[in-house]
Amino acid sequence: MSLLLIGGCSLPGLGASSEEPVRIGAQSFTESEILANVISQLLEHNTDLDTRIVKNLGSNFVSQKALENNEIDLAATRYTGTDLTSILNQKVEKDPEKALRIVQKAFHEQYGYKFYDSYGFANTYAFTMTKENADKNHYQKISDLQADADKLKLGVDNAWLKRAGDGYPAFKKTYGFAFGKTYPMQIGLVYDAVNQGRMDIVLAYSTDGRIKAYDLKMLKDDRRFFPPYDCAPLIKENTIKKYPEIDRELKKLQGVISTEKMQELNYEVDGELKEPSTVAREFLEAHDYFE
Repeated sequence: MSLLLIGGCSLPGLGASSEEPVRIGAQSFTESEILANVISQLLEHNTDLDTRIVKNLGSNFVSQKALENNEIDLAATRYTGTDLTSILNQKVEKDPEKALRIVQKAFHEQYGYKFYDSYGFANTYAFTMTKENADKNHYQKISDLQADADKLKLGVDNAWLKRAGDGYPAFKKTYGFAFGKTYPMQIGLVYDAVNQGRMDIVLAYSTDGRIKAYDLKMLKDDRRFFPPYDCAPLIKENTIKKYPEIDRELKKLQGVISTEKMQELNYEVDGELKEPSTVAREFLEAHDYFE
């Protein structure tokens, strides 16, 4: 596995003094790169630590293996629903608070890792449509679609149509209806499709910046069908013992990034083509680096 390393950037007057940099893992998508840069810059601004970002960790599994193989010290983005089933081999838990506590306890006991409380957002599947369509038909939650579902065109990631557990077959059982027509498409294409009226509704990712950019509406999952995917950093407890100031700084990020804010930050990279490091710096500067 080839990992790309990029150094953190110390600010003037705050030169790093640690002999070994703290290695921060970022998965290969925008959200993870932004938050890796947020952690890197926060640590370098508020402590004497040096940092290094390990990019292009292609999946949750790769991120986990990088921790286990001592290639990173902490992962910038891990998600409760994914870790619960794919790493910890636990049953699906639909209650967000229960899922978080199970994940935190299991990582501590099985790996000696600390899974923090959420940044404040979850990145999960969300049924999404234009606000005009939602307002016209009084759609606020997924169950509101039932009366009209057989007339609606759904654009959706092909994998979801067949996936067990939280895919389309289980959805139909939970909500008791099916959509009139389903159109498999790449997840990145669903936003343009619904915005341009080619689809009535699409299954999107809740923190994608295009939801905010296109002023789309996410319907409430009122039957808690989708597992919670609350996002938080994951760190080795040995690293905290060595550098307790990291724990202090990571706690400052708990509960401070809403879903809407993460949408905005993601769009600044994907839509406005800013560098993740720039978006991270501007976010931290707006909050005085949480000092």
